[in-house]
Parts: sequence; structure tokens; C-alpha cells
Amino acid sequence: MSRVMISNFPPISAADRRLGTMARHLEESLEPPPPDSDSSICRSPTADGNSVFAHVAQAQDDPILGVTVAYNKDPSPVKLNLGVGAYRTEEGKPLVLNAVRKAEQQLVADRSHVKEYLPISGLADFNKLSAELMFGADSPAILENRISTVQCLSGTGSLRVGGEFLASHHHQPTIYFPTPTWGNHHKIFTRAGLSVKAYRYYDPTTRGLNFHGLMEDLGSAPPGAVVLLHACAHNPTGVDPTLQQWEQIRKLIRSNGLLPFFDSAYQGFASGSLDADAKPVRMFVADGGELLAAQSYAKNLGLYGERVGALSVVCGSSDVARRVESQLRVVIRPLYSSPPIHGASIVATILKDRSVVACLSQDGQKISHEIPNIQKPELELYSNSFEI
Repeated sequence: MSRVMISNFPPISAADRRLGTMARHLEESLEPPPPDSDSSICRSPTADGNSVFAHVAQAQDDPILGVTVAYNKDPSPVKLNLGVGAYRTEEGKPLVLNAVRKAEQQLVADRSHVKEYLPISGLADFNKLSAELMFGADSPAILENRISTVQCLSGTGSLRVGGEFLASHHHQPTIYFPTPTWGNHHKIFTRAGLSVKAYRYYDPTTRGLNFHGLMEDLGSAPPGAVVLLHACAHNPTGVDPTLQQWEQIRKLIRSNGLLPFFDSAYQGFASGSLDADAKPVRMFVADGGELLAAQSYAKNLGLYGERVGALSVVCGSSDVARRVESQLRVVIRPLYSSPPIHGASIVATILKDRSVVACLSQDGQKISHEIPNIQKPELELYSNSFEI
């Protein structure tokens, strides 16, 4: 007579069996190799210093970021960092805005906030709110679904994605930069596959805008050429056209069939108003024409290390916008697949709350007014202490 064993233990689930199998495989893989196993490994030809990369030359430090590296290495107690433009407190410490702190606390407390991959185009709320911040919530282009917005890796990533898209889909692969411009612009767009040309912008004799030279150079640009425009707070000069001059620039660009590409890295910092600093971009959208705009939240929200940005392409119709976004995803996929979630969640949390946006605007006004007062004594100290 056979005996039936009745167990007091609950049955093992399929998930438990899979975990047990994985644990056994891990234990086997962690077992030390036999003592004589090294004898079967042939020594690599590069083990004695004969590297296949021996021909690689030492690259020069980035002219902007390299200044910060030198600053950190310098032991002098009397030093100034004239490298990356990042806002500091009176004590010279990095500033995290109260709105950012509050948003992060909300995200930590929200148990539904997860760390899953975002879609290729990024966080949907972030994209929607970024477009509204740049173009205005009542923009006809938004209401007509003519804007394709994708989340990118800050301003640099937004420019690069835009450049690669243009190199593949625009008939005139030439982009005109103001002289001078941000040092990274040339590298970004040449690596993206565009040809680079310059137009006059800054007049060192007047320390102002060379408006005549600007209009003359853009007037001779070939139809279809892309024109890079600093939306506000021109980097590195800080010189911006007046609204009247912007209107003349707009008319010239539209009448000559040029394609404007705005780089907006300081929205809210130039005038202290988020809306006022977006006015030049909105002027170009109001005429119904097409454009590209790259946004960065490094400066106006102090999210330097979060690498949060957006690229928007204003198109002629909603159908074109839908197809453009599909091609932007094609560009993004092999570059970084999908963008990071944390910084975009911070921005979306802030921009959803109108009261927080109002406080952010007040902070922008305060900071924009404080920057000249902070810079002036530092520049005087620098001028009096060193030979320039």
C-alpha cells in the first residue's frame, strides 16, 4: 500500500520557481575558477602597453568648461570663475530655487511617480507645458496642433536633435550664426551635418548691435538657409535687438524664405518676464510661418545638472507636425533612446501650478536685477587685481 505524504507547506508558485532557478544560476556563475584556469588564457598583445589607441592625441580642454576645471584646481583664495554662466548666491554658493525644492518634495511624496522609461519624445505634460511657456497657451499654432515638441537633453541636446533633423529633411543644409555666438553652436551643428556661415551681429566700437550688418548679411543669404537667433540675452554679448528691430528681422527672414531657429536659454532672465523674453519668438509664430525653437531649463529654473530641455518645430499644418514628430523620434532613438524623467517631472510639476509660475516670475525679476549688481564689483576687482 503506497503512502501519500501531505505537506504543511504552501505550494510553490511559478514565480518562486523562476527566482530559485535564477539564484542557482547566479551561485554557479560566482563560483571561483579552477586554480589552473589562467594557464589557458593567451596574453593580449596590448597587455604590455601596445595599445590600439596609442595614436590618439590629447584633446584640448573645452574653452568654457576648461575654465571651471582650472578654477577648481587653483588653490588661491582670491579667484573668480569666468567660465560657465551659473547663478550664485551672495556667498558664491549654487542656488536651488524654492519652486524646485517644493516640486521635488511633491514628487517624492507621490507614490504613483515611478522610474519607468519615458517615450522617445519624452514626458507628455512637460512637452505640452514647455510649448505653452514658449509660445503662449493661446497661441494659434498650439490651438491648431501645428507644433511638434519633444523633450531633449537641455539646450545642447535640443539644438543637436534639431540640427540632425534639418540635415536629413531640409533642402538647404546651411545655418547662419551671429558673430559672436555661443562657442558650442559650431560644434553642435557641424557634427549634425550642416554647413556653418556667419552674419554680423555685435559692434565692439558701440558695444551694441550691428543692425545694418545683420540685415545686409541675412539679406544675401540663399533662400531656405537656416538662421540661428538668440531669443533673448544673447550669449556672449547680452545685446538683443529691440522689438522694432525684431520686426524688421522677421520681415526680412520671411520675405527671403529663410528658416528661423531660435535658441532660448535664458527665458525670464533678460527682462525678468517669461512672456516678455518669449516675445520675439511669438512674433514669428504669429505670422503663420514655420520655425524651430530650442529651450533649456538650466538657467531659468537652475536645473543645470538635470539636463532638461525641449525642441519645438512649428509647422504649417497639424498633419505636417505629426510627421515631423515621427522623424524627430527617429533622430532621438539612436542618440539616447529616451530622455531622463526626473528633471522633466520637476518642470512639469512647477508649470502646472499657476501660483508657482507667478513666484517663478518674481524670482526671475529679482535675479535679472541682481546679476548686474553682482557682476560689477567682481569685474572691478578683477580689473584692479590683474593685467588684462
